[in-house]
Amino acid sequence: ITLGALKMLDPCQLKPDSIEMERIVTVLDETIAKLEMSSLIPHIINSLDRFADMLGPEITNHLIEHQKLSNEMEHLLSSSEEGDTMGAEEQRGCLHLLEQRLKCAVRNVLRLLLANPSLCQALKHKAWVQESPAEVFIKAFGEFRNFMLERLLTSPMEEEEKIQFMEDISLQIKENTEAVSALQAELAAALRTREEEPPLLQAEPPQLSQPVPQQSCSRLRAILVASSGPAPAAPCPSCSFGLRECPGRILKPGQTKYVPARNLSCSVFQRKCRVETEIVNWIEKYDTDMGEKQAEYEEVHAAYTEEKVQLSLLTEKRAVLLQEYSQIEEEHRINQMKKEQALKEFTTMTLAAIRIQACWRGYLVRSLFKSKKKKKKKGKGK
Repeated sequence: ITLGALKMLDPCQLKPDSIEMERIVTVLDETIAKLEMSSLIPHIINSLDRFADMLGPEITNHLIEHQKLSNEMEHLLSSSEEGDTMGAEEQRGCLHLLEQRLKCAVRNVLRLLLANPSLCQALKHKAWVQESPAEVFIKAFGEFRNFMLERLLTSPMEEEEKIQFMEDISLQIKENTEAVSALQAELAAALRTREEEPPLLQAEPPQLSQPVPQQSCSRLRAILVASSGPAPAAPCPSCSFGLRECPGRILKPGQTKYVPARNLSCSVFQRKCRVETEIVNWIEKYDTDMGEKQAEYEEVHAAYTEEKVQLSLLTEKRAVLLQEYSQIEEEHRINQMKKEQALKEFTTMTLAAIRIQACWRGYLVRSLFKSKKKKKKKGKGK
């Protein structure tokens, strides 16, 4: 299971990074806002005197016009149901015209309300009706908006990783459930086997070669309590007194004398110990498996938390870098404007210098020609 798939489980923490995504999300958000305000219009009209000071004269007049159009629409629909003599074509034309005018009135009211965000918040706080059909639709549309945002933020590769991750989790849950069911079935079978064992006859247990310590008897009682079995019978005198001499006797079929019940008591005691040991082993195995699953879950959760922290750090760094980039772009633009202005001034000064030099050269040439003409005139006069 990759960490990229874990990151896809919380896509709402990301932001749209393209103009098309931002436009789609903006359109959905504006639609939700319009739906909320449209659902408030009937309640505002019913309490128009209460909200008149808050709304102002312009919005109040548009709401009154909307109410008049709604009343006309209801009157026309009721007259059509009563079988009025008006023609069907004329009635459809009137309904279409009223519908267009009503839509235009709703657009005007929404335009005026949405232009004042503080007024919208105040109206939502005072005129909102809980558990209305419009609220159910708005919630469904909000879920659609979140679904669209998730689809826009999820690439095909990430979608495949997410699906594979969910399939792996489902498979693990199924395997764990099957393992738990199997262990429970084995435990129930072991308990039934222990309950179906033939009870000991009312005879004292046989004498053992070595007495059983009191600690072993206490451990057996603890195992019985931990395995959730039936309440144990009264403690055997052998456990209380270290299993000293218990000369039990039992009468077998076809016999007229009692014989010792040593073998029967020992076999039942050994079988009981084996069953209880198996139950303890199954419980320990189940605890081990669940501990491994818990450790795996904690490891995955720790990796997810670490990735989430890294994502938040990267988001903060991205915001800082974007701010620095915007500052650099602004400085670059200002420097570019200064360079262009300096280039224009230099070009203007160059053209001015060229023109001044041309005028000066023309003046020198004219002065030279004038001096030559004067010299020629003086030579002719002599």
